[in-house]
Amino acid sequence: MNTVQPPVEDEQLIRRAVRGDEHALASLLHSHYPMLYRYMLKVTMNKALAEDLVQDTMLRAIERIRSFQGRSKFSTWLISIATRRYLDEMRKQHREKRWQTEEQALHAIRFDAAMQQHDWPDALDALGALSYEIRVPILLKYYYGYAYEEIAAWLEIPVGTVKSRLHNGLKQLRKELGEE
Repeated sequence: MNTVQPPVEDEQLIRRAVRGDEHALASLLHSHYPMLYRYMLKVTMNKALAEDLVQDTMLRAIERIRSFQGRSKFSTWLISIATRRYLDEMRKQHREKRWQTEEQALHAIRFDAAMQQHDWPDALDALGALSYEIRVPILLKYYYGYAYEEIAAWLEIPVGTVKSRLHNGLKQLRKELGEE
């Protein structure tokens, strides 16, 4: 009975790939693709995402093969790249979800203002377009009148950073509002 054994890492093939042999690299990636794909399926529980991340991992391995130093198995190196790519993707999705939540909250505030027949000045739209790191100091300083030192203490940032964020935020607001 003939059983198929998983591919054993070929040290000579790895050395050739690190030296720039494209055929050796292609052979390595081809032999490790199934293992990496199964790993990413288990990690992501999402076929499409797993496929995308494996492809991206393969591209990164091609770009960085010269940095492979052989301290670990080639498969371990690929898994580490894939895992970092997955974590990056999850952070990106988290940021996008947070942005969507903030956008939905802004729309809800606009709707409430419209329902109560309050004006919604363009300045509030421009303010809503700023990142929270810039929006909060602007509101605290120019709407509520707090001192730089108080703002810095609340936000746990240096006074110079508060001033910089205020300067950059006002510059963005002027640009958005047309120097009004």
